[in-house]
Amino acid sequence: MKFRITILCENSVGSISGTLGEHGFSALIEPSSGEPLLFDTGQGLTLIHNAQRMNKKLSAVRNVVISHGHYDHTGGLLPLLHECGPKEVYGHTGIFMPRYRIRDVGDWLPIGIPHERTLLESVGAIFHLSDSFREVAPDIFVTGQIPRAKAETGDKGLFSDLAGHHADGVVDDQSLVLRTDKGLVILLGCCHAGLANTLEHIAATMDMPPIHAIIGGTHLGFCSSEQVEQAVAALKKIGVHKLAVSHCTGFSAATRLHREFPKAFQLAMVGYCIEC
Repeated sequence: MKFRITILCENSVGSISGTLGEHGFSALIEPSSGEPLLFDTGQGLTLIHNAQRMNKKLSAVRNVVISHGHYDHTGGLLPLLHECGPKEVYGHTGIFMPRYRIRDVGDWLPIGIPHERTLLESVGAIFHLSDSFREVAPDIFVTGQIPRAKAETGDKGLFSDLAGHHADGVVDDQSLVLRTDKGLVILLGCCHAGLANTLEHIAATMDMPPIHAIIGGTHLGFCSSEQVEQAVAALKKIGVHKLAVSHCTGFSAATRLHREFPKAFQLAMVGYCIEC
């Protein structure tokens, strides 16, 4: 199968006039045959606008995959439903858990899905929630829950309760895998599970052809130097052809990846497009 992948929501914008950036992520996957699929929806501030600027018809999308239940990946689901009608929504069973960022000074922010499940269902969301690896469309797979064989400390200050007693490990984090004519293409939302863990899980679950591209947020901007080294080693092991990072990768980690993989490295800003 051949695919065209276009970034619709991201922190920064590319060269397409009139597109807008926001802290979030969304990618449109258009197969050579069959229906387009949306991976994440951003915060909800730019999805519809950017799709219109790029002449992408989101009304043609029937399936939406949610990488994890944070506002910057799910906030666009409600405006998408209002604008484009009912959608089949695939995610982990834990995407609706309560989520907060608690700061050192004691104040807090809700960072979970910003709309109740009942509201989303009332305007056309049909949820298919599972922890398992599964094929959601021809040659398009969701990883399901990713084992944390290698430790990932991730963000500080993420909790599932306002008292700060229960740390949120974002166990619902999952990625999307496309089986293309050039090899596997892996789309990451935030990769809270860790890049090395995600790649190992995919290798253990699928017949592993070469990985052609990795696209999206690597979450290395929030990780220790040891975890950055771990991710670099994992990428060198697989020999990725294209590495298009965005969102939560962070400037320092992006610089390191560019230095380590100068021929493969790209920035996946709004408007970035790859055919594979």
